[in-house]
Amino acid sequence: MVLVCGIDEAGRGCIIGPLVMVGVLTDGDGAVELKRVGAKDSKLLSPGRREALFSKIKGIVKDCRVVVIPPSEIDSAVNSKSINLNWLEALKAADIINLLKPDTVVVDCPSPNVKAYRQYLMKLVEDKKTEAVVEHKADVNHVECSAASILAKVVRDAEIESIKKRVGDFGSGYLSDAKTVRFLEENFERFPDIFRKSWAPYVKRLGMKFQRRLEGF
Repeated sequence: MVLVCGIDEAGRGCIIGPLVMVGVLTDGDGAVELKRVGAKDSKLLSPGRREALFSKIKGIVKDCRVVVIPPSEIDSAVNSKSINLNWLEALKAADIINLLKPDTVVVDCPSPNVKAYRQYLMKLVEDKKTEAVVEHKADVNHVECSAASILAKVVRDAEIESIKKRVGDFGSGYLSDAKTVRFLEENFERFPDIFRKSWAPYVKRLGMKFQRRLEGF
């Protein structure tokens, strides 16, 4: 029985809230069942459909791991001289692989340099016999990654709703959302813990504030 781990993330590009990474472990029969229930790239599914699939997927897979990466940890990676966001994802993916111990892992690659990402990731994987498939659009092409993407999106959405209960409605958390941009402009100092402070728009807001203070002297 060949065990396959699919790994994907949700929330990489947002400025508010965590990045969520998920790994699911299944076999050939499980992959067939995941396809049967309709697991596909989470972006192709409605929120209601993702919610409905969440418990089904967890009931089908043999195991799964969920990693919630807060904005502070993302900022530390982005501001570091030795790591970046891609390598942070690789570190978390390796942790998942080392816990689930699959024969094969399928990873949705966040980097345009797939070869370099794969090499970095596999240096961190303890079992060097592990077969690795690292590619863009893995969540579209491999049902194991599709399942992971659905779990990650549902967990991420729940995290966002929890933050909204505390600070108010800010939309999706992505900068393509006008409501999110407006919330950032009005609340970047009031709720600093929810923002990714290393993102350029947040840095820009701080710079504008500092400039205004200088002009006030």
